[in-house]
Amino acid sequence: MRRLGDLEAEIMDRLWTWGRPATVREIVDDLNRSRPLAYTTVMTVADILYRKGMLRREKSGRAWNYRPACTREAYSAALMRDVLGESPNPTGALAHLVGQLTPEELDALRAAIESVGRDQPGGRPGDGGPGAAR
Repeated sequence: MRRLGDLEAEIMDRLWTWGRPATVREIVDDLNRSRPLAYTTVMTVADILYRKGMLRREKSGRAWNYRPACTREAYSAALMRDVLGESPNPTGALAHLVGQLTPEELDALRAAIESVGRDQPGGRPGDGGPGAAR
């Protein structure tokens, strides 16, 4: 998955933050609070995001309502997975990443690993997966 361009990221950020579908007009009006952008520019970029599979849309009167096709977290995870997949030494890359994490981030990583382990078939005993004590 390619990293989003600046305007693509701004559009996606707003839609992820709002948590609801929005029209290009709503997006333009919000973006124009920080910098002037033409409606057609935002419309073109929203269409590009739709064609890339990042946005879904449905017609509402004459306008399209856009909403993200994935969560911010799923997008971030896909980016990390792609970067890791490009490394000739994924283990080394992960070791360097873990070495740079704050204690809070390490706790979050541990919690995520434990959560995924519980949700996977063949999870560890005691985690509610197969073989767990009942």
